[in-house]
Amino acid sequence: MSRRRGMMSEQLKEEIAKELGFYDTVQQEGWGGIKSKDAGNMVKRAVEIAQRGMMNKNS
Repeated sequence: MSRRRGMMSEQLKEEIAKELGFYDTVQQEGWGGIKSKDAGNMVKRAVEIAQRGMMNKNS
C-alpha cells in the first residue's frame, strides 16, 4: 500500500506548527515527533483556514 501524498504545503504546515507552538519539536525530531493531539489541532486549524478562504471567495 502506498503512502498518500500530503495535501498541505510544507510552508503551511510550518506556519501552523509555529502558531500552535510545537515547531521546535518539528525542527528537532521531524513531523513524526509531534503528538497526535498536535497533529489533530494542526488539521483542525488548516480546515478553518480553508473554510475562511472559501467563504471569502464566495463573497
